[in-house]
Amino acid sequence: MEKFVIRGGNPLLGSIRVSGAKNSALPCMAAAILTEDEVILENIPQVRDIETERKLLVSMGAEVELGYGRAQHRTSISCRVLSDPVAKYEIVKTMRASSLVLGPLIARTGLARVAMPGGCAIGGRPIDLHIKGLEAMGANITQEHGYLEARTERLKGAHILFDKITVTGTEDLLMAAVLADGETVMENCAREPEVTDLAAMLVSMGAKIEGAGSSVIRVHGVDKLHGTRHRINPDRIEAGTFLVAGAITGGDLRVTQCNPAHLSSVVAKLQECGVRLDIEGDSIRVRSEGNLRSADISTEEYPGFPTDMQAQYMALATQADGTSVVVENIFENRFMHVQELARMGANIKVDGRTATIRGKSPLSSAAVMCSDLRASASLVLAAMVAEGETILDRVYHIDRGYERIEEKLRSVGAEVRRLGNIFASKPAV
Repeated sequence: MEKFVIRGGNPLLGSIRVSGAKNSALPCMAAAILTEDEVILENIPQVRDIETERKLLVSMGAEVELGYGRAQHRTSISCRVLSDPVAKYEIVKTMRASSLVLGPLIARTGLARVAMPGGCAIGGRPIDLHIKGLEAMGANITQEHGYLEARTERLKGAHILFDKITVTGTEDLLMAAVLADGETVMENCAREPEVTDLAAMLVSMGAKIEGAGSSVIRVHGVDKLHGTRHRINPDRIEAGTFLVAGAITGGDLRVTQCNPAHLSSVVAKLQECGVRLDIEGDSIRVRSEGNLRSADISTEEYPGFPTDMQAQYMALATQADGTSVVVENIFENRFMHVQELARMGANIKVDGRTATIRGKSPLSSAAVMCSDLRASASLVLAAMVAEGETILDRVYHIDRGYERIEEKLRSVGAEVRRLGNIFASKPAV
């Protein structure tokens, strides 16, 4: 089992590059199902979930090539033949984005069989909103033995009102709607940059979409889509994690190749904590002398403070003077990092969806367990300011969404090393 060994106490100095967004790349890879032509995606991150998605598409009959290094993190996907439109459980059990192939598969082939999604154990991401929308578009959906099966002659445009904002639901139904007969109007849509990125790719393939990035999206279905070349957005959560890393270590760090416009809520909160941030084009310079102030956060859908930054912010709050209150509004089980931070000396009390953090707490080294993707990031951050050498177990979680994070952090002064070979083992979840 792979581990990180981190010795704390070093400020991060220099520049660190942001990779492409995993949460953009996954739906864009799924969107390649919608055409027989080749799709080329650039700025693809080298993370476990991308490899899982590649295996998923190949199992359906697609041809997928992943290139890194000189190929500049590029993938080419050809779904000319889809011989087996099934998202098998043994492939998707570690990845929640498996439901994203449901919409494009039924739109393209009229048949989809998809295993119920897996991934991090941070709470329910109900697929019922996907089902409700597809049924409104004329799909017949059944569920048995852990699989959803959807059938239709051809999807038809519909009016869809999401009961609650859902990113994957918005993306899944958007992909279904582009090949449906007539017009589809979706209300209460997610406004995340990942949705906008997917819509931009679909438009470049010939789709007719209006309103992406707003709460109302209109789609005029077309008969056929063609291939495209599309560059994936920078990962705003990775960028936010590095901003916190610079702040918590009292460093002087430039986070490059990001999109500052996607980070406004994180930037504003860090500034409230006393962190100096200078935005220059596609980079943000973060400086901190360690004199952090407490501040409260409440996670919300975009453009609010992202739930995917909550755990990292909590690590920062342990080093801030005063009391910070964190309210988690998106997922009901996203405080699993709290007990591990407490093992390192953090003073955190949880009451339902609210965590109260009293700082400044001196953190010390400990053996800790990574429970999910973002919890893993929070433990890395805490370890970088803890006294002594901290051992993080089950770091395959962090590999799902951060590209070689230990190498990036080491390049700017962190003392972090990996025990075990990246991607060498396939952990059971």
